[in-house]
Amino acid sequence: MAHADAGPLGPRPDGQGSGEHKPQMARELGWYASFSVAFGFVSIATGIFTTYGSVLATSGPRGIWAWPISVIGQLSIALVFGALAARIPISGYSYQWVSRIVGPVWGWIMGWISFAFLGVVLIAVDYTIASTILPELFRYVGTTENAWVITAGVVLLQSVLVAASTRTTHRVNNVAVTVQLIGMIALTVLLFAVGAFTGKLDFAHLFDTGTVPASGYYGLGGGTHAGPFALAFLLGAFTIVGFESAANLAEETKNPARVIPKAMVQAVLSLGVLGFLFLIAVTAAAGRIDGVGDSATPVATVITAVLGSVVGKILLVLVVVSIFSCGLVITLSGTRLVYAMSRDERFPGWQLLRRIDRRTSTPLNASVFMMLIAQIILAVFSRSTDALFQLFSAGTLLPAIIYAGTVLMYAIKRRSLPPSKGFALGRWEIPVLVVAGVWLVYELLIFRDSSFRAPWTYVLVLFAIGAVYFAGLLVRRGRSGLTMPDMADVDRALDATEPLAADAAGGTVR
Repeated sequence: MAHADAGPLGPRPDGQGSGEHKPQMARELGWYASFSVAFGFVSIATGIFTTYGSVLATSGPRGIWAWPISVIGQLSIALVFGALAARIPISGYSYQWVSRIVGPVWGWIMGWISFAFLGVVLIAVDYTIASTILPELFRYVGTTENAWVITAGVVLLQSVLVAASTRTTHRVNNVAVTVQLIGMIALTVLLFAVGAFTGKLDFAHLFDTGTVPASGYYGLGGGTHAGPFALAFLLGAFTIVGFESAANLAEETKNPARVIPKAMVQAVLSLGVLGFLFLIAVTAAAGRIDGVGDSATPVATVITAVLGSVVGKILLVLVVVSIFSCGLVITLSGTRLVYAMSRDERFPGWQLLRRIDRRTSTPLNASVFMMLIAQIILAVFSRSTDALFQLFSAGTLLPAIIYAGTVLMYAIKRRSLPPSKGFALGRWEIPVLVVAGVWLVYELLIFRDSSFRAPWTYVLVLFAIGAVYFAGLLVRRGRSGLTMPDMADVDRALDATEPLAADAAGGTVR
């Protein structure tokens, strides 16, 4: 960027001249922290618990077979993102990648869509705690009013943690992810073992359509509606997103070009396998349990019926921990995106939002801003009686748009990308791109269904707000004023920070 105080990664966070000390975020995250960020954002406990009831209603038990296909599709995207993260390991992920390789205008659009996604998906996951889990756990009547208050409190707590200390945030998330891994594996094994011993597993139920007509089940649907099996893909599409959040912490990760791609791919694979085994166990047990289809928390109903009320309560506590971890990672990722765009002077209020607090070494102002935006989105959706469906639908649509745009960019510009220092697709590049392209086109076509009008409205309103701001940005600076730092500058900046990673690791990084 053509500014006197711009460093190799963009304008200085403190806005001061080159002769003064510049606060920096510490490069201290290792593989497990990076894996935990990707795993915590995806959070199968959160995604399955939130959307399983919708799948039963629209696709029946047979809908779980869309899960492995979704895993393959999302894994192909994770591989493409891994190739990009290895070449441009800078905070801001898709915003940075598209800006530097395609151009600043398209990069800004991608960044704004990512910001809109992170804002709405934070509320989508946190609202689940207040609207479905806590009423079931403590046996009280949930209302839109108390769900609003509780969700607002959860969002505030997550923001305080992120703003206060990155290290503490990661410690909390690491513990939560470890608990989720152990808990989900234990629950899955217990469901299979106890269900088989007590005769409560009905594997024929896995292929039942339930209340959904079998005729036309696999059809593509019409111009304004998707077929039953197509709607089942939303379970995987909503759950297995956010793995790229590990790339958004690239400037805080040791040896990011190697660590981040590995963490993203491993998170998707482990979540995909564990999630599918859990779905099989829950669905097989649901075939011999009454009232599952009418339950507000069908997964908890199945667990309680098979393993007892105590284990059912433990499951709900596990889901609360998982959702809190998921929201914590989303807040962390959203804060880093706002900071990255503000550092490049491209976000509303960038003068304040690009600052790194000297005491906490975190983008404190960006954390507060992300919290306020989340509270506004919560206020918009919380009065709706169908808020949870609208939130998770918008939280599925927006990443599909982000993924499609980024994969398309990679496909067009892959031959002009800088060399990788840690991960490359090699001869698998074309097959991976084909799988990712087919999957994303199919996924986006699902959203022609008339039930997604509210999420589309949210997306269009956010686009309109972004368009007004960006038009003003172009008028004030002109297109030439939005030039991104050259790739050579990026490499020099990364080289300058690598010794910090080597010192922290006690040896040479590369």
